[in-house]
Amino acid sequence: MPNTVLIVDDDAKVRKSIIEILSLKGFKTIETSAGKDAVELFRMQRPSVVLLDLGMPEMDGMEVLGRLRQIDSIVPVIMVTASTDIQSAVNAIKQGAYDFLVKPLNFGHLELTIKNALDKAALQRRVEELDTSLNLSLETELGQSRQMKKLIAQVRRVARSGIGVLIQGETGTGKTYLAKVIHRLGARADKPFIKVSIGSLQDSVVESELFGHERGAFTGAEKGRKGYFEMSDQGTLLIDDIDNISPAIQGKLLNIVEDRQVFRVGSAVPIPLDTRIICATNADLLKLVSEGKFREDLYFRLGEFTLNIPPLRERRDDISFFARQFLMDACHEMEGSTCFLTEETIEFLENRPWPGNLRQLRNAMKRAAILADNDTISPVDMEAALGESAVQDGRSTDPSNAMTMKEAEKIAIENALSAAGGQKVKAAALLQIDYKTLVRKMAEYGITLLNLKVL
Repeated sequence: MPNTVLIVDDDAKVRKSIIEILSLKGFKTIETSAGKDAVELFRMQRPSVVLLDLGMPEMDGMEVLGRLRQIDSIVPVIMVTASTDIQSAVNAIKQGAYDFLVKPLNFGHLELTIKNALDKAALQRRVEELDTSLNLSLETELGQSRQMKKLIAQVRRVARSGIGVLIQGETGTGKTYLAKVIHRLGARADKPFIKVSIGSLQDSVVESELFGHERGAFTGAEKGRKGYFEMSDQGTLLIDDIDNISPAIQGKLLNIVEDRQVFRVGSAVPIPLDTRIICATNADLLKLVSEGKFREDLYFRLGEFTLNIPPLRERRDDISFFARQFLMDACHEMEGSTCFLTEETIEFLENRPWPGNLRQLRNAMKRAAILADNDTISPVDMEAALGESAVQDGRSTDPSNAMTMKEAEKIAIENALSAAGGQKVKAAALLQIDYKTLVRKMAEYGITLLNLKVL
């Protein structure tokens, strides 16, 4: 279809001459002499470009421009003005007009201006389509609830910058995945993405693992090696469980962030560093700052921008969305079997606290797909998949009776410790959390092995 030009001018001779020229150049044209009619034609026929006379009776060009921009901000509007009204045309550009032409028109310049305007509009449309496609893709990955759409918008903005990011969220909410999304959308996407979990490292090796070491720096250091900072140079380093870092390492980390250089253990030679640092934690880091357990200056340097991932129980729409998605994935792994969730099952799922968040939901849907007797997943199937009765442990489908997150988390820790025979390392593995987090949670909830009678 040829590009359509809407010509709005109260001078019939001007309209006729423009139509004749543009028709010869292959453009389709529609015309009107009144601003009010122009708005309606624009709304109904959606032209590719608009030639709009600035000085018209009743509704002038500026008012028409404003209304057209409200309907579609991408369609280019080229103002046509008398030589005595140039300043008004300049003001129109500030209000969103693409360009202005002065009467009498130079038709060669008119054609070139229209073509350039169409090229720019096509590019804007393409960018808009890509933005929409990217948003839909991120919603599929991260969630479609109102809270997650807001988070996605923040992620897209922060990804384009190079500032430090702090990601806070409960265990299983997808902090590592979100960090990978930020890396993928940023300027370092083709460079390394390295993750280190402080909670999984012994205190004695944290410094060496992060900063590297030289040969002979300590007993057993038979050769030098790069640390995680050096390995992630030019790329992104995700430091998970940042709340578990010791005060001594906090000070050295602050120096690295400020000076952009790292010293290997056993060396006095600085190594220049260009690494984007993203930190993640399931703790309230600001609370730890107030308690004197985390350096305030380091907190503000690492968390130049903070992203908070809401727990699954606070976004019910995402529970049903991901439950269906995880179930579909599980059925696909089972070579084409098909399973469905009843409305009662969806309600059951939405009213659970999900202390393990997405990770727990994914595992539950996998087990449900295996345990179900037919292609319909019922609440009973979900109870079996979860390995406990929702009614017995207080998690009924009635929201007023729903267990709090802390109560559910305490029970999950106690169950894991019992199943692991009191072995904390094994219990942490069952819960898919690090050992240090388990110990901290046990202290927080007053859980002891003696109380559990596993000693």
